[in-house]
Amino acid sequence: MTAQPQLHAPTFDYIDSGPPPDNSVAELMAGLSGPRKRVSPKYFYDERGSELFEQITEQPEYYPTRTERSILRQHCGDIARRLGRRQLLLEPGAGSCEKVRLLLDSLQPAAYVPMDISGEFLCQSAQRLTEEYPWLPVTALRADFTRMPALPRALPPAPRCLFYPGSTLGNFTPAEARRFLCHAARLTGPGGQLLLGIDLHKDHDVLHAAYNDAAGVTAAFNLNLLNHLNRLLDGEFDPGAFRHVAGYHRGRRRIEMYLESRHAQHVRCGGRTVQFRRGERILTEYSCKYTRHSFSRLARQAGLAITGHWQDDAGLFAVFALAGC
Repeated sequence: MTAQPQLHAPTFDYIDSGPPPDNSVAELMAGLSGPRKRVSPKYFYDERGSELFEQITEQPEYYPTRTERSILRQHCGDIARRLGRRQLLLEPGAGSCEKVRLLLDSLQPAAYVPMDISGEFLCQSAQRLTEEYPWLPVTALRADFTRMPALPRALPPAPRCLFYPGSTLGNFTPAEARRFLCHAARLTGPGGQLLLGIDLHKDHDVLHAAYNDAAGVTAAFNLNLLNHLNRLLDGEFDPGAFRHVAGYHRGRRRIEMYLESRHAQHVRCGGRTVQFRRGERILTEYSCKYTRHSFSRLARQAGLAITGHWQDDAGLFAVFALAGC
């Protein structure tokens, strides 16, 4: 029988180390000014975007969240035996901190560090977690994980494990995903481990439905990005002048999601005017799908090896444990 951690008063801290606003403006304007317009999916997650994403995970067509939860719930004991307990558990893009709840009793981490760029939403989620798990020290860190060169020094000196669920790695191109894994490995350090959720390659119709739900929540989530851009860039985007477009690119094994201009228009943002032709698109998200073989190859390119693998019976989704080669 596993011993439970000793209860004590909840320990909660919040650190804001988000990117300077000028960096965000420059990054966004560079993406909107090129011949193929693009905005990083991290800008989906203002407070409203975070709320909408939680609604997406509840849609009947969106299989990844419920499938991953089932895997974590079913295999949490084996995952803990494979990774070890009492680690410093890091979670970039933690959002509502929902999935980590499925692992906490088994992993019994020394501390938990949820990270997100949506500070208010993150703070609320992390504080709720401390109420449910009063034995768990929590340090909520508002940060862009991909830009963070090091973790705060005040964290406990325990072995590190980075938890990255939700197939979020699929939002990167393979080259970007490799850089992300290398960065994650550097932050977890020698002896560190990663636990990642990966969406597997599957039937086109299943994938198309997941990103075009009948209730239109994914469309609202995509279009809300324009409201966030208006605040960040003092912009004048009209969400009604764009439409949500998402489809599966078979050759590249990825969903591609866009905002498509309904008509020719000029939009003031970032102190400039950005022109759109009718039908011109802003790329807002990739969602790459992997086989076990293709993901293993990506991990090796980042100097990592698969040390554990769990998936559902239908082969929709998998959770991988990784460590340095």
